[in-house]
Amino acid sequence: MYTRRTPRSASGSGALHRRTRNRAKTAAGLLATAALLVSACSSGSATTSAASAAAEAALVALPQATPAALSSYYGQKPAWRGCGVPGFECATLKAPLDYAEPSSGDVRLAVTRKKATGPGKRLGSLLVNPGGPGGSAVGYVQSYAGIGYPAEVRARYDMVAVDPRGVARSEPVECLDGPGMDTYTQTDATPDDGKETDGLVAAYRTFAEGCGADAPRLLRHVSTVEAARDMDIVRAVLGDEKLNFVGASYGTFLGATYAGLFPDRAGRLVLDGAMDPSLPARRLNLEQTAGFETAFRSFAKDCVRQADCPLGGKGTPPERVGDNLKAFFEKLDTQPVPTADGDGRKLTESLATTGVIAAMYDEGAWEQLREALTSAMKENDGSGLLVLSDGYYDRDADGAYSNLMFANAAVNCLDLPPSFDTPDDVRGALPEFEKTSPVFGEGLAWAALNCAYWPVHATGEPHRIEAKGAAPIVVVGTTRDPATPYRWAQALAGQLSSARLLTYEGDGHTAYGRGSSCIDRTINAYLLRGTPPTDGKRCS
Repeated sequence: MYTRRTPRSASGSGALHRRTRNRAKTAAGLLATAALLVSACSSGSATTSAASAAAEAALVALPQATPAALSSYYGQKPAWRGCGVPGFECATLKAPLDYAEPSSGDVRLAVTRKKATGPGKRLGSLLVNPGGPGGSAVGYVQSYAGIGYPAEVRARYDMVAVDPRGVARSEPVECLDGPGMDTYTQTDATPDDGKETDGLVAAYRTFAEGCGADAPRLLRHVSTVEAARDMDIVRAVLGDEKLNFVGASYGTFLGATYAGLFPDRAGRLVLDGAMDPSLPARRLNLEQTAGFETAFRSFAKDCVRQADCPLGGKGTPPERVGDNLKAFFEKLDTQPVPTADGDGRKLTESLATTGVIAAMYDEGAWEQLREALTSAMKENDGSGLLVLSDGYYDRDADGAYSNLMFANAAVNCLDLPPSFDTPDDVRGALPEFEKTSPVFGEGLAWAALNCAYWPVHATGEPHRIEAKGAAPIVVVGTTRDPATPYRWAQALAGQLSSARLLTYEGDGHTAYGRGSSCIDRTINAYLLRGTPPTDGKRCS
């Protein structure tokens, strides 16, 4: 249910990636996040109770002194080497598989950095994380942040990333092969009867069993708390007294968790597209559903002003645009549309829904979405929506998937108890989800059933993060963010004792580096001079 950010071009000019594949690819990460992720309680009263408990529980800081059992990890000397990307070097570090029993085994973590280019005094390392969970931080810094962040930031900081445990290059969790994932992503996610419900449950079970068979030990130790503790090892190994960090989307939860565990070591932290750690999974899913509805209405208003909108003409209200899209989805449920896919896949209801959701991450993708919908609805060619869906799932042209969705489920299902325990629980919640979003509510409700079949019980619970004693932390929220609703940024800023809330009044997921000079100047001033914005500052 969490998501990755959608970066702009590496030039740093704010221009959008215009290539279909690139834009769709960078949007990958949420529905299956929402679909694979959160969960909590299966009844309204239980959800309220869990939320109330979270309001009382707060993440407890760890002792400042490094435990003797961890000294060998903190004292590592990285063996930096070239890694085939100009300007970058890579290393492998170790962290304990289980922090409660450090002698029980290690996890290998992939780290990359690009040294500060100058001029100006070096400010240390700047770790970045693009979110997910499951997004490769190493890939993100090598392909975007390390060359596309503002030049003045790259001049003063070593740009650094570590793939969290279980992600990409850090002992990745694997669940299904390419054909298996193709079957999984095409499974009907809005079952109409008992047979279709059984098929969806079977798909969730198969996915979960594949993950459990691949990494039975690691699967118990890929939580956000453990990943945050790994970052402190990386900080120490790099020689930094404090951690400087920019996290987007799920990366805000990771960064806030670090601050909660190590408030005295939190340096300049930017949390962009913030999560609210105090919410149980079902509430997170429901509020994210509302976020996608908000984003869709914004798209709908824009769409009907364009001559090529296939969902309605000028003056058509957003509700009618949503009805037209929902009718198209329902038609695909029984009549999938052909595509140009080499593996013979057709555009199903589930793939089309994912494609539309992928485009909600960035208003720059709205034109592409209109074109894809026009092709599918009027020309019987679903190729455009399939490209968007494949980008979301991180499927390449050869039919191979990255481990993004596998790691996404592994982290999400460990961090929170499931939203629903049974299909009947989902059916009971459908009216609330469908009221929240007539277009996406049904699918997102069923998606939240995934963690019910996970082979490992959740170790996390909803909680507040206060990080008392930490230096000022900048929390960024976008008012019409589809994946991390603005209310979450407000909530996290209200929990963190030293937070400064920075608001972007606009569309899309996250704000830094997405075209607002006000946002970029404000964050750059904080990163470069340590000057946080006035709490409540707003940009457009």
